[in-house]
Amino acid sequence: MLKINMEYRKGILFVRLKGNLNANTSKKFLEYAIPIIKDYGIRYIVYNLGELVSLDETGEKALTKAGECAKGNNGKVLIVNNKINSCLDYDNVSNELVALNIIRV
Repeated sequence: MLKINMEYRKGILFVRLKGNLNANTSKKFLEYAIPIIKDYGIRYIVYNLGELVSLDETGEKALTKAGECAKGNNGKVLIVNNKINSCLDYDNVSNELVALNIIRV
C-alpha cells in the first residue's frame, strides 16, 4: 500500500510517500505525479521518503521518471529522509526546510 501526499509551496512540489513504492504501487504513483508535474510545469521536487517502508527497483525508476519531468523543465530534485538505501542520483538533505533553502525559488 502507498499513500501519496503532495503539497505545492513556494514553487516546490513536496512529495511525501508513506508505505511501499514497488512494482505493485509504482503505476499509481506515476499516474498521480506525472500529470501534475507536466500540466503545471513543476521545476522543483522534494521527495520525502521518511515514512517509506520499502522501495524496490521499480519504485526507484518511478521516482526517477517523475524527477526527469521536473529536470526537463530546468528544475532540480532533492530527497529528504532517505532511510532506504536507494541508488537514486539526487542530492540528499536532512529535512524539508533545508531543501527549501537550497532551492530558494
